[in-house]
Amino acid sequence: MIATGTAHSIDYRGKKLGMWLFLFTELLFFAALFLLYAVFRYQYPQDFHNAAGHENIVLGTVNTLLLLTSSLTLALSITTIKEAKNRLSAFWQGATIIQGCIFLVDKYFEWAAKISLGLYPGSPILLERNHGEILYYGLYYVMTGIHGLHVFLGIAVIAYMVKLTLRGNITDQDFIKLENTGLYWHFVDIIWIYLFPLFYLIT
Repeated sequence: MIATGTAHSIDYRGKKLGMWLFLFTELLFFAALFLLYAVFRYQYPQDFHNAAGHENIVLGTVNTLLLLTSSLTLALSITTIKEAKNRLSAFWQGATIIQGCIFLVDKYFEWAAKISLGLYPGSPILLERNHGEILYYGLYYVMTGIHGLHVFLGIAVIAYMVKLTLRGNITDQDFIKLENTGLYWHFVDIIWIYLFPLFYLIT
């Protein structure tokens, strides 16, 4: 019995360490993008200021609140699964998925508005602007696009967690998959907390 418990503890720590290592590699990737942003912003402060004036602060704020709340609901899903409340945990996971989907829909409308104005990489209108503004929009689409892809993948994984939870594969005795999913989602949330001021508030 002790050996089984020890093996389970080692397996739990191993999976948690693996998730942290994965998130560390993700952090390095985004850190490189943030560094690139900082370098170009230092070189073209006025161009970045002018380009940032087209950002929709309202949508950016709504998306920030959505992700912050979604982190809360996913944390609640982990808390409730530890209490053996599988259906309630699945409910909170579902709430997280809905908020993630709304985030992506908001981002779609935000991108569509910019594209309709010709503010997208390679467009004739954007190419007529200063070099710093071209760089700004290139970074904007790359960084928010990659973040949006992470949100989409997170939604897919959480949907799978809902399935496992309702099937009884995730329980109060074995919830490492859900916990690691929570770590990933919180990481995605933290990245947006940095993206939001860079593109929407620091003008």
